[in-house]
Amino acid sequence: MQKIIKPGIIEGVVQAPPSKSIMQRLCAAALLHYGKTIIHNPGNCEDDCTAIEIIKRLGAKVNQDSNGKIIIKGNPFLEIQEHISDDPILLNCNESGLSMRMFTPIASLSSKHFVMNGTGSLLQRPIGFFDEVLPPMGVKVITNEGKLPADINGPLIPSDISVDGSVSSQFLTGLLFAFSHKATKQVCINVSNLKSTPYIDLTLEILQIFGCNVVNENYKRFIIHPVLKKECEIEYSVEGDWSGASFMLVAGAIAGKVELKGLSVYSKQADKAIVTALSLAGAQMSVSEDSINVEKPFGNRKLKPFQFNAGDCPDLFPPLAALAACCDGISIIEGASRLLYKESNRAVSLQETFEKIGIKIILQDDYMIIYGGEKITGGEVHSFKDHRIAMACSLLGLISMEPVIINDAEVVGKSYPNFFNDLEMVRKK
Repeated sequence: MQKIIKPGIIEGVVQAPPSKSIMQRLCAAALLHYGKTIIHNPGNCEDDCTAIEIIKRLGAKVNQDSNGKIIIKGNPFLEIQEHISDDPILLNCNESGLSMRMFTPIASLSSKHFVMNGTGSLLQRPIGFFDEVLPPMGVKVITNEGKLPADINGPLIPSDISVDGSVSSQFLTGLLFAFSHKATKQVCINVSNLKSTPYIDLTLEILQIFGCNVVNENYKRFIIHPVLKKECEIEYSVEGDWSGASFMLVAGAIAGKVELKGLSVYSKQADKAIVTALSLAGAQMSVSEDSINVEKPFGNRKLKPFQFNAGDCPDLFPPLAALAACCDGISIIEGASRLLYKESNRAVSLQETFEKIGIKIILQDDYMIIYGGEKITGGEVHSFKDHRIAMACSLLGLISMEPVIINDAEVVGKSYPNFFNDLEMVRKK
């Protein structure tokens, strides 16, 4: 799909999409839960749908009622009765990195033979972590030279282990779910070089709600205590997604004003840090308990260049780069090394894409240096099949000299299916 974004002013109210980080974790917790889980405001992006299909394959019963709630009956023993063939059970993660990294340890709790696979860029993401970590705990693992597809055959027996958290915190998230469910005695996960700690906070919050007992010792040691699981019903309402909302918030800061509803200021989502970046850039803001208003600086004032460390929130790089392009000077974002294994090599993709519409970006060591204040020419770009690249380019189309034409724009469905509809809804006619 090709999308054309013309220059214009925005003004209006947008409901933030449900958090896919929370929705996917809820799916994992509900699968392993001894009882029913009722999810209000469930997500429906491609990554959310992938997680739902995976837990169905792992034996959970999933239904959606007329009010939109999703009801999940867990399968904590991972008894997959209907699979009687000797062939392995395929778990297709599509392009969801979180599903791949989270559900691999969970599936390995079973004695069944699974094949984890995916599509697109996920096939190029490294999973050698599992080659090293799972076999000492009784799991047979065969990967494609450290990439998908991966043969997994458990059952996993939790034990004290040490892991490297430098590539992604999502590997640790998967282990925490698996250990919390299966541990029959106290076990410990020692972690070095852990990145994106707010996402681990999110995982621990979900585990606690589902009755698990994990002690976090300064993100270097996680002690999992066995607990007696009781059957009960759990209800949870998914809060708004700060990752998706960040694009709309930046749109307000550069092209008018916008109010985002459904965002919790108490959220543990890492991308809540967009508020700090917008403040550094001088955007006008007001924040309430469940919404945030952002608009351009008043009068003739311009957005200010800023420095920001996005090492713990790498998904903010695309909206931050778009914001920086509209600032009056050079902005510096730290943490660019975290972008190597996204849907694309996102640092290089941003550099090449923005250059086509008149924005200079230099990549130097762990830094992305964006030259703002120049004329944004507009033009035709490719999304690199990366949902966040497509959304970032759309923002710049609002303030470019000529329209920005985005190829493969349908990729926004991975995280924010209604993005273009919401953007059009707040455009001033």
